[in-house]
Amino acid sequence: MALSDSRKDFPIFSEKENDGLIYFDNAATTQRPRQVMDAIEFFYRTANANPLRGLYALSVKATDMYEASREKAASFVNAKKSSEIIFTRNASESLNLVSYTWAMANVEEGDEIAVTAMEHHSNLLPWRMAANAKKARLVFLECGDDGVILKEEWEKKINARTKLVAVTQVSNVFGITNPVKEIASYAHRIGNGGKGAVVVIDGAQSTPHIKVDVQDIDADFFAFSGHKLCGPMGIGVLYGKEALLEEMPPFMRGGEMIEYVTREDETYAELPHKFEAGTVNASGAVGLAAAIDYITQIGLDNIEENDNHLASLLIGDLKTVPHVHIIGHPDPNRHCGIVTFTIDGVHPHDIASMLDSEKIAIRAGHHCAQPLMQKLGVGSTARASLYFYNTEDEVHRFAEKLSQVRKWMGLD
Repeated sequence: MALSDSRKDFPIFSEKENDGLIYFDNAATTQRPRQVMDAIEFFYRTANANPLRGLYALSVKATDMYEASREKAASFVNAKKSSEIIFTRNASESLNLVSYTWAMANVEEGDEIAVTAMEHHSNLLPWRMAANAKKARLVFLECGDDGVILKEEWEKKINARTKLVAVTQVSNVFGITNPVKEIASYAHRIGNGGKGAVVVIDGAQSTPHIKVDVQDIDADFFAFSGHKLCGPMGIGVLYGKEALLEEMPPFMRGGEMIEYVTREDETYAELPHKFEAGTVNASGAVGLAAAIDYITQIGLDNIEENDNHLASLLIGDLKTVPHVHIIGHPDPNRHCGIVTFTIDGVHPHDIASMLDSEKIAIRAGHHCAQPLMQKLGVGSTARASLYFYNTEDEVHRFAEKLSQVRKWMGLD
């Protein structure tokens, strides 16, 4: 595929020690192109000062670059205003922010919080914490073994008692894209006694692979991480509707999130700074903006098409390997580049270790989705996750090496 030509932009693949590396752990973190590294270096070389605080030129430049990055993130997910974008460390922190602020202030005893059975722990544990603290009930929207949540399931589980619905847009195990727009529409009509439940969407796996429009899907909150879309680690985004963010108390207190402090009281800064206490990760935000530019230039439609193509090749190859069982939907186009599998008689950790000796990097374990593993009746799985810089040759080499795993284990 033509997109594999972009591989030259990623320095990690040209390092001598990584010669021959097949990197299939993109759902955990992606690699960084030179353009992102250059943007971070440019910030530190030309604008290194504490943003938002200084009145001198260097601080103003740092502030401008930081706020331009916010504008870029807002445009990327089609937020109405840049002030609806809160910078965090990652998607996990974004989701916890909503739990500790909106949920703890609004969920009451007897309310229900609905989550899907396929959620990453980061979009499950914050809501369990809130439910336990407020004596509310956690309700699971179940899926089939193919990853599909049927309309009947959310219509049965989301009701007038539902105060909040948390759903991943793309599963990190199945790779399936959930009908978040339809779920949000139903929750907004039926939930919270007809006043509308709040809908929180985990976009960590969707934003690197498909176009996201938070206004179109009508998300109340939407979270994603920079490092999963070729950006730096340590920078995440929380989108929230302005009216909800205005009503929420701060997540943390300290420098920059205040407007005025006396010995007796304080008033908070306007959005979005109310939620960004302390010195911000300005270089991370600049790197994220560069990553968004890079992804946008390649084109998310092209990335989605390429992901589906490579997943189709991989699933086709794996179907020819005895004892391999693919988890999820039979249609490769519904995997978003994620192929999760098991091999009879071989623990996923052993699969990953043996492939690592062949310079192939995959993920093995419960993928921070243990309730889903329990539903599927497995303790852990192996996962190969693909991205636009991966190649057809890598897919075929991976499948060929995987076909030898049982032999290496002395089982064939």
